[in-house]
Amino acid sequence: MRKRIIYSICGVVAAGVVLFGIYAWHPEIAPVTPPDNSQFSAETIAKGKMLAAAGYCSTCHTAPGGQEYAGNYQMHTDFGTIYSSNITPDPETGIGNWSEAAFIRAMRTGVSRDGHHLLPAFPFEHFNKMTDDDIKAIYAYIMTSVPAVQQQKQENGIPFPLNIRFLQAGWKMLFADGSDFSEQADKSAQWNRGAYLAQGIAHCGACHTPRNALGGEQYDKMYQGAAIDGWIAPSLTTSSTSPLPWRQQDFYEYLRTGNSPFHGSAAGPMAPVVHHGLAALSDDDIKALSVYFADLAGNHTEDPATNPKLQAAIDAQHPMPDARINKGARLYASACAACHFSGNKLKKGRPLLALGSAVHLDDPANLVNVILDGVRRDQGIQGVVMPGFRKRLSDEDIAAISEYLRQSAGEQPWPQLQQRVSEIRLQPRFEH
Repeated sequence: MRKRIIYSICGVVAAGVVLFGIYAWHPEIAPVTPPDNSQFSAETIAKGKMLAAAGYCSTCHTAPGGQEYAGNYQMHTDFGTIYSSNITPDPETGIGNWSEAAFIRAMRTGVSRDGHHLLPAFPFEHFNKMTDDDIKAIYAYIMTSVPAVQQQKQENGIPFPLNIRFLQAGWKMLFADGSDFSEQADKSAQWNRGAYLAQGIAHCGACHTPRNALGGEQYDKMYQGAAIDGWIAPSLTTSSTSPLPWRQQDFYEYLRTGNSPFHGSAAGPMAPVVHHGLAALSDDDIKALSVYFADLAGNHTEDPATNPKLQAAIDAQHPMPDARINKGARLYASACAACHFSGNKLKKGRPLLALGSAVHLDDPANLVNVILDGVRRDQGIQGVVMPGFRKRLSDEDIAAISEYLRQSAGEQPWPQLQQRVSEIRLQPRFEH
């Protein structure tokens, strides 16, 4: 009897292994000769260029100082270092010999032309929401308009057994949402267009949705904020910690220009999203995204100028009376106030720090990163810069300023702040 039970268990396990192998295996798709411009219309190629920009393809597939789309952009994850692939139309090291079918399969299922599984750093479960026509347009653009670059991909620093590509099929089965995009009948066409862009090509949830211990998106907490590249992508829902509610107009201004007067400027990983990605979208598409996210944030319409938290933020920018003995207040007054003090009204390009999410988040990462490395002229509002203080201020100094700003904004102190500043200073810097 005992042997029968053991044999039965072994049989079930063996059958499970076989079934998993069938599920996980994907055949190679035969290589093709790279297509030329004559195979695609000018309109299709132009559409693909716009969509590739909106999907930040070059952002993740271009190393700092490297050739566009040639890969080897370094991504630091909890599971090791990942280097992006070369997706130029080079037949040997890129995707030049990929057919349209192979490209669509990769975008929809995260499976390469030769049949191996791509690591989930590639957001295929978002790109799967796209229509075939949109995916084909990106293929047309890359194959006809991106220069072919011969560059081998660097080896990933993923430890065993996570580096076994075959096992990625199990991760997909457990955590990846492979469903198609479906419109919601009770929402407007504009809302559905925004949802299609956000859930698909723009893959906003890939950064703004928290992940479980194995890196899967927690879909029941979609857009509620997450850590990414050493920064915090804040919540875009009603759980946002921003003092003033996000309105449709605020989302539009932020996504179109990189700045919202009532919320601050785009920096860190969000800067290229605005200026190198969403900048390619039409005003109608940016408005659709704004409608979608405004709905998630609660569809607020009240005038922020009448909100008492605005006056509180204006009052908070004045140095404390004990600036001579409060180090944070003194450093803020000497290093920050000249630019961030805006009198009794908001001034574009000089955000009130008490309004920004950075001082209200549970983690000081965003505030500390900006103090360390500033805001370049191609971030935030284009042409407006903030100097970095990495070489000028000590960890103790930055902690003092951060503590002062946190206190001025009416929040409880961050625990072990100076230690956290030291950790943030040592982490890899976001470059793009």
